[in-house]
Amino acid sequence: MKLRWGALRAALGLALLPLLRPAGAVEPISLGLAIAGAAASALTGFISYPRLYCYFRECCLQRHDHRAAVALQENLDRKLFGQHLVNKVVVKAVKGFLNNTNAKKPLALSLHGWTGTGKNFVSKIVAESIYKRGLQSKYVHQFVATLHFPHAHSINLYKDQLQSWIRGNVSICPRSLFIFDEMDKMHAGLIDSIKPFLDYYELLDGVSYRQAIFIFLSNAGAEKITEVALDFWRNGRTREDIQLTDIQNALSVSIFNNKNSGFWHSTLIDRNLIDYFVPFLPLEYKHVKMCVRVEIESRGYAVDEDILTRIADEMTYFPREERIYSDKGCKTVDAKLDYYYDF
Repeated sequence: MKLRWGALRAALGLALLPLLRPAGAVEPISLGLAIAGAAASALTGFISYPRLYCYFRECCLQRHDHRAAVALQENLDRKLFGQHLVNKVVVKAVKGFLNNTNAKKPLALSLHGWTGTGKNFVSKIVAESIYKRGLQSKYVHQFVATLHFPHAHSINLYKDQLQSWIRGNVSICPRSLFIFDEMDKMHAGLIDSIKPFLDYYELLDGVSYRQAIFIFLSNAGAEKITEVALDFWRNGRTREDIQLTDIQNALSVSIFNNKNSGFWHSTLIDRNLIDYFVPFLPLEYKHVKMCVRVEIESRGYAVDEDILTRIADEMTYFPREERIYSDKGCKTVDAKLDYYYDF
């Protein structure tokens, strides 16, 4: 018995050695080949332990819910500018959902606002907070309306394919993340085909969708969001005074009645299956400068305040008289930096 226990401890000790070295020094898992008898058997069992297995290969539910929520909060605080509503709502919604062990339905977030205000960026951060590989994870699925559903005459085929894709991937990983971009270009009725997966069902054909997350991105409703922001500005109130209740109801009605929203007369809205309509406010001059600064720093260059100001000044702003908001948000910052810096 003592010999067997000694061999077991030796095997476990050897198995842990790669984990105690820096990440760059991890060696291929070939250690078991050098251990015979009981030690080899013990090592094989240890490597099959889920947490160790997931150290080397991506697994479903890869990060603990608490760690995911912390990563999400930190990244939004550090990288997202001028979007206090987005920060508050997305963190609260995702954190609450991840910590809910008995969710009644999947989480559905609909992100709305002008191009360049951060919708894709936030969906990327959400993906990275749950899975280390982010958008590259095999459990994260991204659809772009004009790329994946380009032809109106194929709508019925798209519906069948989309339902099969969602069903198959949630069967493999309950915590699958689905991101739908360009919802304002989605053919009417297509998004309603996934309605059953977002509803309050415990099981559908033996599959539970209650741990999945759906994120929809759209420019629809941007006019309504800007209207509210301008009203606050003209009345001498700051954008930080804007609350979700000042926008959300008007936003959902605007999207529901917009034929180009992707949610036109959608049962997802009619049945209240969208948990949050998240408004992205138009970005101001100071926010554009923040974007430029972070992009320069991320490339490893010292910030040249003159260049930073020139790039922000070159952006076009609206309304024409007040020139408050950037009409492209931070969308073209990257390209403009390529012009000014010899990277």
